[in-house]
Formats: sequence, structure tokens, C-alpha cells
Amino acid sequence: MINILIVEDDKNIRKLMSIWLQKAGFNPLTAENGEAAVNLLAAQKIHLLLVDIMMPVMNGTELLQYLKLNDIRVPVIVTTAKESIEDKKICFSLGADDYLVKPVDREELLLRINAVLKRCHVIDSKILHIGPVTLDANTLTVSARGMTTPMPKREFEILFLLLSNPDKVYTKPQLMDEFWGYDSDSFSDTVKVHINRIRQKIEPYPEIGICTIRGVGYKGDIHVRKE
Repeated sequence: MINILIVEDDKNIRKLMSIWLQKAGFNPLTAENGEAAVNLLAAQKIHLLLVDIMMPVMNGTELLQYLKLNDIRVPVIVTTAKESIEDKKICFSLGADDYLVKPVDREELLLRINAVLKRCHVIDSKILHIGPVTLDANTLTVSARGMTTPMPKREFEILFLLLSNPDKVYTKPQLMDEFWGYDSDSFSDTVKVHINRIRQKIEPYPEIGICTIRGVGYKGDIHVRKE
């Protein structure tokens, strides 16, 4: 599971980001300042840091300096209210991989996280981990708890797309164009048939699903339970 450390002194923001990350299939950890983050980095494997700048004890800039001086190579996304070009230059010069100005949008945050993780080779774009569930595009399988379910290529690719972008709603025409290369009313039930088949195959995996958005289309549905 991908461990993401939220370094933020505002407890409400920490809680909100934790909920977003958990629902997206990540394992969120939190620290109220840079010093607490350093202690967690020494104790646990952290795959990515979300770092605020203005914090007590050790601020975000000081944390970035610490990581650089000690050659601790963990991808960092800065999330801060500071939006000047100078602030951005400082953070990027200290090794930040991305920079988001508050208030942070949930969908954009998740997109940036996945982009940074892929760019830093933390996750393979062909393998998707959602809690205990693994979707492997190399073998076209869904697996968890010693159970493996093979799927036809097109069904797997539809599921993989929806779960890779759980906050995005895909319309039937979008899915038709993506996987069949055409958009025709004569094939209006094609997507629905495939969605129903996928739902049957993933019934043993309660952490994942496909949600119908009435009158619009479909979106990935993730239910990651805490152990």
C-alpha cells in the first residue's frame, strides 16, 4: 500500500486530506510539523509527502532543506497558501516535485499525486493497488486475499480506467469512443452490458465497484476499510 504523509499544522485540513487519500486507496499518515515528519520518516516507509510551508517548530522549507541535506529521496508535493513565484522557486530549488496553492481541490490533488508517483516510479501505471486489491494489467487479473479473478481485456481496461480516476465520471459516449472507437446509438447497450459483466466478476472484492451516475455515466467506486 502507498503510504502518504500529510505534513500540516491545521488538524481540519489533515483530517480532510486523510479522508480523500483513504477513499482513493492510499494509506494516509499525518504529522503536525516538519519535526514530527522527520520522526515518522525514520520509523516508516513513506512513498510521498504532502507538505505545508507555514508550520511551527520546523516549517515546510526547513523540512525540504533537511531532506536535501540528508539525501532522503521522497517525492514531495507542497500544499500552501503562499503563491508567489519566489516561494515556488525556493521550494523547487530544494527538491519539491510539485506545488499546489490552497485551497486545494480534491480531484486535482489526487491527479497530481498519481502523476508524481508515476514520474518517480513509485507506482507502475500497469498495476493499481486499492487497499488489499491489486489490478494487474500485465495479467488482466484482479486479486486480493489469495483470490485471483481473470478478466477479458476490454472489461479489465474499463475497470482499470474507472478505478484509476475514481473522482471522474465517464459518459457512455466517452467509453464507447475510448474502447470501441465509435459512438453509435445502435450500440447504446454495449457499455451497459460490459459494466454488468464487470460488476459480477468483482463481487468478491467489496473494496471496489462501479457507480452509475443516473443520466450521466459511470465512475469508479472505492471502499477501502481500515484494518
